Amino acid sequence: MAEGSRKPQPGGGKKRPRETNPVDESELLTVPDGWKEEPFTKEDNPKGLLEESSFATLFPKYREAYLKECWPLVQKALNEYFVKAELDLIEGSMTVTTTKKTYDPYVIIRARDLIKLLARSVPFEQAVRILQDDMACDIIKIGTLVRNRERLIKRRQRLLGPKGSTLKALELLTNCYIMVQGNTVSALGPFSGLKEVRKVVLDTIKNVHPIYNIKALMIKRELAKDPELRTKSWDRFLPKFKHKNVSKRKEPKKKRIKKEYTPFPPPQPDSKIDKEIESGEYFLKKSQKRKKKLEDIRTKQAEAVSRRQEERNKAFIPPEEKPVQEPKQVAASTKIDVNAIKEKVKKAKSKKLGALPEELKQRLLDSDKKKTKKKK
Repeated sequence: MAEGSRKPQPGGGKKRPRETNPVDESELLTVPDGWKEEPFTKEDNPKGLLEESSFATLFPKYREAYLKECWPLVQKALNEYFVKAELDLIEGSMTVTTTKKTYDPYVIIRARDLIKLLARSVPFEQAVRILQDDMACDIIKIGTLVRNRERLIKRRQRLLGPKGSTLKALELLTNCYIMVQGNTVSALGPFSGLKEVRKVVLDTIKNVHPIYNIKALMIKRELAKDPELRTKSWDRFLPKFKHKNVSKRKEPKKKRIKKEYTPFPPPQPDSKIDKEIESGEYFLKKSQKRKKKLEDIRTKQAEAVSRRQEERNKAFIPPEEKPVQEPKQVAASTKIDVNAIKEKVKKAKSKKLGALPEELKQRLLDSDKKKTKKKK
């Protein structure tokens, strides 16, 4: 065959780029308002389940009377989903098992959560809501978070608030039912609400007051209503609370500074012989050593004598005299009037101490004369 008559091989030549419609990523990530997942029905799984599965949980003695009363209602609610429920009062346990007619594979997990909630003192009217598709539950263990039992009780009471007001506010903000019982906190509601409940409960047990988190939830609730702020960061709107842990312990005056740890021991100090070898004294004769010792003693004595003499001579050293200040020159313009000073002295001698001036004396005499005339 000629080269020109060859057929074009598949995949040969240039490929045309596929035309793709640009899709906004924000539209893919966001769920449209009012959207709901379709419920799982028997038509979705007509043949049922191949294997049977079961879950069991224990319950405390004080729940026995309540469970005995509401157990027929529990069986009735689970029979709608073809799940079998058993109550064993001797062992103190509840068991849920699937049957051949069970069509929903996830309903056994919801049934397990139902009996867990019933064991944790949640009333049947609230616990049955877990069988709904848009409901979830969370059992938060708080017993092991604090070592001191009294401190745990105080913080647990702080979560409840006065007359249960704090817990009621938290339920309204998160759309969850919350039950505080013993060493656990049971919560039932939507996934977003359960996340907030867990955070608030754990913070409260870690000594953060729930009112701070409730304030933040109230602000978030208002911000969620604004469609513009829904996709933006809310950090600037949320309050920031600082932890003030003031230690009551008084700090000591003398602080001991710990030395850095080193795995090696300190160097061994030099012995007397080593020091003598370094100075060369070790190799001297006995007579030479004696002479050196005597010289050292004499030099020390001479230093001590000179020191004493200096201290004695300090008493004979005259103090430093202050510099003599020269008298200020009187200005030639200011002359003293001697005659004026003499006149002032004469007037002062003529006046008696405490005597009235002449003008006042004259006024008093005149007033006295007038009074004598009137009397006559």
